[in-house]
Amino acid sequence: MKQALKRLLFGLLGKEAEAVVLAAGEGAHGEEMRRLVREAEVVKVGLSGTSAGERWLELRRAARGRRVALCAVRLEDRRALEAALWAFPFRVLVFNERMERHHVHWREPVASALFLRGVPRDRIFLRPQWLAPWKRDRSELPREWREAGGRGFREGKKRVAVLTPYLPLPPSHGGAVRLSNLLRKCSEQFDIVLFGFEDGQTAADYAAMGEFCAAVFAAAKPRYREPRWSTLLPPEACEFYTPELERGLRERMRALGAELLQAEYTQMARYKPDVLVEHDVTWDLFGQVHERKGTAGSWWDWKRWRWFEGRAVKRARRVVVMSEKDAGLLGRPDKTVVIPNGVDLERFRAAPEREEGAAELLFVGSFRHFPNVRAFGFLVEEVWPRLKRRDVRLTVVAGPQPELYWTARELDGRITVHGYVADVQPLYERATLVVIPTVVSAGTNLKALEAMASARAMVSTPSGVAGLGLVHGESVWIAETAEEFAAGIERLLEDAELRRKIAAAARRRAEEEYSWETIARKQAELWASLCGG
Repeated sequence: MKQALKRLLFGLLGKEAEAVVLAAGEGAHGEEMRRLVREAEVVKVGLSGTSAGERWLELRRAARGRRVALCAVRLEDRRALEAALWAFPFRVLVFNERMERHHVHWREPVASALFLRGVPRDRIFLRPQWLAPWKRDRSELPREWREAGGRGFREGKKRVAVLTPYLPLPPSHGGAVRLSNLLRKCSEQFDIVLFGFEDGQTAADYAAMGEFCAAVFAAAKPRYREPRWSTLLPPEACEFYTPELERGLRERMRALGAELLQAEYTQMARYKPDVLVEHDVTWDLFGQVHERKGTAGSWWDWKRWRWFEGRAVKRARRVVVMSEKDAGLLGRPDKTVVIPNGVDLERFRAAPEREEGAAELLFVGSFRHFPNVRAFGFLVEEVWPRLKRRDVRLTVVAGPQPELYWTARELDGRITVHGYVADVQPLYERATLVVIPTVVSAGTNLKALEAMASARAMVSTPSGVAGLGLVHGESVWIAETAEEFAAGIERLLEDAELRRKIAAAARRRAEEEYSWETIARKQAELWASLCGG
């Protein structure tokens, strides 16, 4: 009887009795909806319209005569999303790149707005522990170090402990590349005790680290679950620290006779190292972000880092920075030491340009370092549309799991985004130009040094090649605005002679100043001076 009345009622309204789900646009969300609602019909709506209005009309036509329970749509398909929200207010189920879903509704305005902005669902409902101590989904931070190998100790060698939030192998980002090369070179003179946090390392990675480390200790990867705004310390400084880990580190240092602790990255300063390595001046990075955004959140990030980093620099015996600019920012010439980044001149060779096929641009930068995400956004949203040449391709190396750090969206078909690439050297050989569109940056960029060693001309913002001693028009092409950046790419693609001249000058500069042998010598000299010889 109930079903008969239902059919009669909806028949009078000109609709089908059974509710349907519309899957708007292309993507895996349609299949996911079929899996989630097996009892309902899922109708795929292709959406061929180019504007949100045309897509709205297609959705309304698809809904004609049907009772629509939900309209599923991908977050990155912005036109389809806009059309769905317009066509079916409060009945839109949005899927992000990780296939997380959220029902956009007026009853959850904050959560809906955050999800539409690209915030992962598992972070939308976070509450700080001091505000909601009863919540079960709390941070899971490691409490102990486990032994993970090592080649053993040698008689007569000084022992130095090195602490890092990311183990140096595999070399999946610039900091790991730097650390793996420096430790390998310095291990000829010192016995190194390495402390680091796991992030998907294999047995082969630990075996390789054991070739140049006397002992390796690993802690589990943290799962930090506090909102960014909720702590007095920078969240990054809370993520990799527990009192138990600090006590365990000091106990192992004493037991093994390590005379010195060097900590990589500013957030590790809570472990009170003798040498703090600042891969960038972090308060300067957040200051640049605050200048652009001007929000309460960006101010709070900058203020916390300014306070935390100032205390860390004051406490350390020595602070290693990547450039003279960074040394000047810290304002402590009595304790700052400039040890810039380097490059493997044997691995990154000066190869001739390939002559066949379309011109190819290369951007390398792990998305786990937020300036690279901002650089990529500037490149694809502001520079790329201004390029007049259509026979250009862009290859992006975004590092491990880029989807965790960047809200994926539809890209031009000529753009290819890779995750972690074990060997990027062939990509440099294939590239016509290397682009470094950083809008916030500090330190020296390893990707710039790799391009220099590979004899590839670069188009870069000023911050992208800061501190490398390169000259505009001679060893690099520097551009500040999106218009200038696009014009620089066009100029060098058209002028092969200028492009090769710039590339050759950059390679010479890399050979003169930035070999890992030269850089490691400075690191070893610093350790020797602090160890008393």
